[in-house]
Amino acid sequence: MDNFRKMPISVICLGSHPGIIQSMLDYHYCLGQEDIPIMAIIGSGRKQERYFWGHSEIVLPVYRELSTVPKEIRDSVTCLLHVQSARRVLSGLTEAFKTLPKLTLVNVFAEQVPEAHAITLAQLAKEHNITIAGPASVGLLLPGVLKLGAIGGTEYPQLVAARIFVLGDTAVISTSGGMVNELIHIVTGSGSGVSFAMALGGDRNPITTPAEAMRLAQTDSQTKRIVYFGELGGDDEYRIAELIKEGTLTKPIVAYIAGSVAELFPEPPQFGHAKAMAGSEAETAAAKKTALREAGATVVDVFMDIVSALGESSPATEPQEHRQITTRHKRLLVSRISGEVEGDVQLLGQDLLGVVNGNTVAGLYLSMLLGQPVKASKLIEFMDYTLRLLIDHGPYVAGAVNTAIAARAGKDLASSLSAGLLTIGPRFGGAINSAAGVWLEGVQSQSSAKDFVVSFRSNGGIIPGIGHKKYRIDVPDPRVVKLISTFSGNSNDDRFLSFARSVESVTTAKKGNLILNVDGTVAAIMLDLLESELYYTQERLQELIDIEFFNALFIASRSVGLMAHYLDQRRHDEGLLRLSDEDVSYIP
Repeated sequence: MDNFRKMPISVICLGSHPGIIQSMLDYHYCLGQEDIPIMAIIGSGRKQERYFWGHSEIVLPVYRELSTVPKEIRDSVTCLLHVQSARRVLSGLTEAFKTLPKLTLVNVFAEQVPEAHAITLAQLAKEHNITIAGPASVGLLLPGVLKLGAIGGTEYPQLVAARIFVLGDTAVISTSGGMVNELIHIVTGSGSGVSFAMALGGDRNPITTPAEAMRLAQTDSQTKRIVYFGELGGDDEYRIAELIKEGTLTKPIVAYIAGSVAELFPEPPQFGHAKAMAGSEAETAAAKKTALREAGATVVDVFMDIVSALGESSPATEPQEHRQITTRHKRLLVSRISGEVEGDVQLLGQDLLGVVNGNTVAGLYLSMLLGQPVKASKLIEFMDYTLRLLIDHGPYVAGAVNTAIAARAGKDLASSLSAGLLTIGPRFGGAINSAAGVWLEGVQSQSSAKDFVVSFRSNGGIIPGIGHKKYRIDVPDPRVVKLISTFSGNSNDDRFLSFARSVESVTTAKKGNLILNVDGTVAAIMLDLLESELYYTQERLQELIDIEFFNALFIASRSVGLMAHYLDQRRHDEGLLRLSDEDVSYIP
């Protein structure tokens, strides 16, 4: 345990259990620690979860797979909380052993883990020198250092009542998760303190056995005595007795073995834990008590006699100093873009004027849309050019027409702009995001351009970012030519633009106007720049596509064009637009 107290505390959670996770955060906050110990959660559904660090709300990132967690986090993790289902324990921990090089302590909360899995994990844990509390364990506690799991309580008042913020001299070892907390209260309530506490778990094959836990207590310099809770069933207590007799265990042990009532039944009953059943006379509580007493342990027959056996019976200790937690309220909305700090408006972690003075319009737009300060000059230059390039495409397109109609109907600016923006979709303005998805998929699949085009054709689909009514392969779009000549040559070898152009070479062989258009070019170059300038991974690029970041480029620019058409119509003030008979073909 001495080594565990010295290691940096960095936790990753396989699965989400808000009550347990919040209790761990509360414990470490109360200790006065400055660094948040929990680095990430592995789960599905959400991308993040909100918790409290003291009275401030924090966000913990959620990743779908352990392999997608950033390497710098994986390389720092020393502790793991496993709160997924029993059937996922073996696969989850096997992957964790391979991908978390500094992993040292694990708590497995799930019960009824298949016995073969538990046996396999015990062997793997030895090979990797990892200590595991569980399966079916509420965790491990190192007072003043670490709370891993539900142990000690899941509510702030429970943590305070348990008096577990200060290191003591008594180790608490229990096969029962519920009883380990009772034992902690008995120890601290008697005037002593806890050196460490460990719930081994009630499954038939706990990965850390009671005898192994006793060895941990024996070699721990902070532990002067041991309190142990065992149960009928199995032979763990005989292993402990052997360690005492051979002189390996020399520290005083106070033990209670539950299950004496089972001897009143004609057939041995099964108690709550999988292991708690006496299959023979030697597995009864009475036989185990005798073995421990003969070896030299202090064994009590009544649970509360542990208090007197400890040597002191003071009803309480002085309150332990710790950071206090009072009433806190979960906010309805979380913003990582802007907010007020002490009454001053901030954008992206900086004061408003500082951000305004230190950015161009394009730089600020890009930073706001990405949710992070962006200083990459080439990327900002591309953003500036894109905003100017997409600002308008004449009064003929659907968005401009809708805006003009609303304006001539006397609607206000916001309503008219909304009418135009609501037209944006897969047939107008939405192709940039779709094209980005196509290019990312193509690069990830590592398929040839020809196979990729064939797959689209077989599904009857149109490739976003490909095709133009006016321009052809022999009459190129000057905007595309300008984009490529100015913003290619990136450190990732322009792999997205290269893939898009290889697709173009296939499609134009079929028809001359199936060229790479502006939407497809903007999407490809933006992917290249995000990867080469900001080092975005493919996972982060996919997230941007999922949340329609690339469509935001079009909307940010075209909104100005639509407002211009609104103002233009209001200046002319030609009145309500109505179609004539010549504009409509009536075909009954």
